Amino acid sequence: MSFDARLLTGVGVLAAVVDAGSFVLAAEALGLTPSGVSRAVARLEARVGVRLFDRNPRAVSLTEEGRRFHAQVAPLLAGLEEAAAEAAGAAATVRGRLKINIDPWFARWVLAPRLRDFMDAHPDLTIDLTVRDSLGDLVSEGFDVAVRFGFPESSSLIARKLFDTRVLTCAAPAYLAQRGAPEIPADLVGHDCILFRDSVTGRPFPWEFHRAGEVIEVKAAGRLVLNDAALMLAAAEAGQGIVQSFALGLSPWLDQGRLVQVLPDWAEERFPLYAYHPSRRQPPARVRVFLDFVQRIAAGAETDIL
Repeated sequence: MSFDARLLTGVGVLAAVVDAGSFVLAAEALGLTPSGVSRAVARLEARVGVRLFDRNPRAVSLTEEGRRFHAQVAPLLAGLEEAAAEAAGAAATVRGRLKINIDPWFARWVLAPRLRDFMDAHPDLTIDLTVRDSLGDLVSEGFDVAVRFGFPESSSLIARKLFDTRVLTCAAPAYLAQRGAPEIPADLVGHDCILFRDSVTGRPFPWEFHRAGEVIEVKAAGRLVLNDAALMLAAAEAGQGIVQSFALGLSPWLDQGRLVQVLPDWAEERFPLYAYHPSRRQPPARVRVFLDFVQRIAAGAETDIL
């Protein structure tokens, strides 16, 4: 069967609609009319024999068949883009749009204060950054890269370990003055612990303490369970209780004395920071330079409080 170039055109229009979220915005991005986009999608649907979009007056969304189709063709489009760049001698040029899915804590306290440096270094790059707790489906949602804390689950994504951050136990000076500072992990029993909910399991993270290869788990308990790290630290600063937090990004609280570390001799637990990107022979230059930048600023942010 001969290749139908209209199929490639239709796939490109499909990707534009997914990225833009509507036919009108996709038309603006492609320099077409909305009716032209609609006709291209209709031709593609006729070609593949399934309905790809659910349409209503307010928005369009992929059908289940459309999500599967987009997940299959998105890496192919990215490969074509990379091949075109390489053919033009621009394989190492950092340009275009970088769509990022990133952890809220890392985005706010580590990336945001340093993002201007990255953008100043790459003036031809546009950043489209989504902050959320869950990884989601990078391929079908069109993300180039994701950055998240935690150990990777089995998937088709390429996972790259960027950093291991320490887990610190902290409290406000006022809380410790009233309740006393724990001297060993077992002393936490009876203290008010502010618990952080794991977005994957829905349960609070267990509290562990590591020292010289020894690991102790404490059944931390408290009346407050949260799923936002900034809120958790604000509650701790207000004297609500003791928290466990990543060292990465914690320096503003520690440097200003708003929180102090407790049980510092039991602070050898580490938690990984991973980057994810769709499986390809080699990620584009814009992804590579971003991951190198994230790795560098993560190391610098934790060094600030060592």
